[in-house]
Amino acid sequence: MTPHGRDGHAPLHRRARCSRASGRMRSRKSALVKHFKWVPKGKRRLHQAPNVREIGACLPWLDAEIELIRPRVLVCLGATAAKALLGRAFRVSSQHGTFVPNPRAEFVMATTHPSAILRQRTSEARERGLAQLVADLARVADVLRA
Repeated sequence: MTPHGRDGHAPLHRRARCSRASGRMRSRKSALVKHFKWVPKGKRRLHQAPNVREIGACLPWLDAEIELIRPRVLVCLGATAAKALLGRAFRVSSQHGTFVPNPRAEFVMATTHPSAILRQRTSEARERGLAQLVADLARVADVLRA
């Protein structure tokens, strides 16, 4: 499947809007901080995972942004974010959707990065991944409603 959904599946962001419309997820105001490493390839940018040194070098700036925003809930999308904020031993595959103690916010959780769902080879795997992501985010919504 391509990010544009050429195999007949809607892109993830459109599917997420459908989930919100069906009442499973609701939009809320949020502060989104996105940091990523990339290399140029023609007119495109290819994302690359940062190494431990690069994560350590950027962490003071990320912590300063988090301190400035002071979120009640912090959601790490993907393994890189989770390892940076929750420690190298954290495993999104087995610990996703679980709130973990962390000094950066009252509630901190990690879940699968949406791009990882799009890279799944089968539509069944993408459906499972999307359902998992929606379930994890529903837990966040429950906390925000409380």
